[in-house]
This record gives sequence, structure tokens and C-alpha cells, in this order.
Amino acid sequence: MKKFLLTFLLTGFVSVSLLQASNTGNPEKPKNVILLIGDGMGFAQVQSAILMSETPSNFLRFPVTGISRTQASDKVITDSGAGGTALACGKKTRNGMIGMSPDSLEMPSLIDIFSSLGKATGVVTSCALTHATPADFLAHDISRKNLEAIAEDITKSPVDVLIGGGLNNFIKRTDGKDLTSVMKANGMEVFTCLRDVEGKTGRFVVFTADEHPVQANQGRGEELAVSVKAAIDALSKDNEGFFLMVEGSQIDWACHSNDSAYLAAEMRDFDQVLGEVLDFAAKDRNTLVVVTADHETGGFTLPGLTEGSKTGVRYAFSTGDHTACFVPVFAFGPSSEYFTGLYQNIDIFSKILFSTNIAR
Repeated sequence: MKKFLLTFLLTGFVSVSLLQASNTGNPEKPKNVILLIGDGMGFAQVQSAILMSETPSNFLRFPVTGISRTQASDKVITDSGAGGTALACGKKTRNGMIGMSPDSLEMPSLIDIFSSLGKATGVVTSCALTHATPADFLAHDISRKNLEAIAEDITKSPVDVLIGGGLNNFIKRTDGKDLTSVMKANGMEVFTCLRDVEGKTGRFVVFTADEHPVQANQGRGEELAVSVKAAIDALSKDNEGFFLMVEGSQIDWACHSNDSAYLAAEMRDFDQVLGEVLDFAAKDRNTLVVVTADHETGGFTLPGLTEGSKTGVRYAFSTGDHTACFVPVFAFGPSSEYFTGLYQNIDIFSKILFSTNIAR
């Protein structure tokens, strides 16, 4: 274990700027870490959630904020493959790559690192588990498009709890394999209904859809919040603590579509998930919560007022693609003070490791 961590630290994953931060003191170290990624979520998307909320938005509960720079190693504008890899593995890479360096070397993710230290780990998403952002934490591939290969990689991950869509990539494959059988052989129970894992401990996966779950405003309901609660209930039983990554995937898709109603529903859903997580963290008092995005999508703005609208604010998009805009960072709990300032997305990875005393 020590050899692994020494090799890990010497490869340059922990940034110089973070090591310099060691002079700022030694705040209490969290036992648990929950990282939430609003895919495509920029500052205006967050403000829209705050403005449209009928009760105070959960975004307003964070005492610490920061700003993340998101460019990939080869482009000013990142995709979710490179953006998610930066958060998961602490190194910038080329667009389209999953958990790999620009020269196609596999890199350990936060799931790998925390699992190797005996902590329970989990991934919850509102898209397929094989999609770019969750795959960044669970797999390694030169292309995010290689869904069947990514699914096979996921069966090899040490992760304990998985909740998301994408069942077909595991059972309806061109190679004829049933990867759910492989997962069972590796000690992971397989479910297709969230109700079946109530009170469940140990390793399990819940496939919430054959492909992607439906939109929040088309019947998904509170599925993501329920999934997150189930994951926290299971992972928090581990005496060593846990790491959980949660993605609000379809914020990005709403912005790609320039669909304001879709976006409003996804941000409302993500806000509800934040409430679930923050309520746990406030009661637990030993959990670091970090919220950010892999990139901004849509060039979304709030340019003015609209007569008769619920919030009085007009939504506008300038593109159907990703942008080079900064994205927000929010933090709550022990060591949250490390997350202030303006920094690269890879520093979020480093700050998480530093805050939990893994990197000193």
C-alpha cells in the first residue's frame, strides 16, 4: 500500500499549489467524502436553480465557494471524458478519453485510491453507468464511445455501490457476454429495482434503466435523490468511511438541447439531491461535501425579465455545445476551507486527497 501511494504522489498528481496550502493550518479531516458533479452546470445554471426554488435553494447552504478552470490537455473547451477524468484522476487528458493520460496510460481514480485504503466507494448517476463521467471513475479507455469495453472495465472496478442506467451494455452485447454474471461472481449483487436495496449493505449494483433514465420532467421523479440516499445508507455502514460520486447527468443534455423546461427540472432535481446529501453531512459532522461541474454547456445566461414567468427571469442559450467558461465549486464540512479560490479542475482531486490526509 505504501509503495502504491508513494508512486502515486511522485507522478505529479498532487499539485504544487495544493502542497503550498499545507502552510494554512491543519483543519479537521473528514472520514467521508461526497463529490457531486452537475454535468454542464455553470454559474448561471446554479443561479437559475436559486431563483426558481420555492424554498431557499440548497446551494445557499454552502459556506465555502471556489472557481474551477476546465480546459482539457488538447483543447480550451473540454468534453465530459477529459473533464471527468481531471476530477476523477487528477490529470488533464485529451477530449474523449476515459481514465487515461494523454499518452494512453491508465490512471488510478478516486474510486481506486479510496478503495485501496479500505474505504467503501460508490457511484450514482442519472445516466448510463457507461457514460463518460461515471466511466471516468470506473474504467479506462481511449474513447468514451467504447461502451461495451467500458462496461467490461466496470466489472473489474473495486467499487462497492453502483446505481444508474446502462443495463444493455452489460447484457445485450455484440460479444454475447452477460457481464452481470461476472459482477455476481465478483461478489456484487445485481438489482433492477431501487426498492430491493432498502437497508442493503455490501456490494451491489442497481440498474435503473436499460439505457439512460428518462428526463426529470418526463417521469423520473425523485429517483436520483432516492438512489443517493440508498447509496449513503449502504456506504455509511463501513467503519473506515466512504467516498461517493454523484452525477446530475442530464443538466448537460438539457443545455445541449437549449431546453429551458428540461434544464429547470434537472436543476430542481439536483438541488433536491444536494439537500439529501447536506442533511446527512450536517448530522454526521464528519463528511466533506464538494459540488462542481466538469464544464459549462449551452452558454446559458439570464438576460432579463419575462412577463408572467414563474421567476420573472428569462432563460437564454448562446450555443448547443460546451463552453470555456469557469464553473463553480461549493464545499461543506471538515476541510471545506481548502476549496476556496480560482484553480484548475485537477486541483479538486488533489484537494480531496489532501483534505483526507492521503497526500501530505
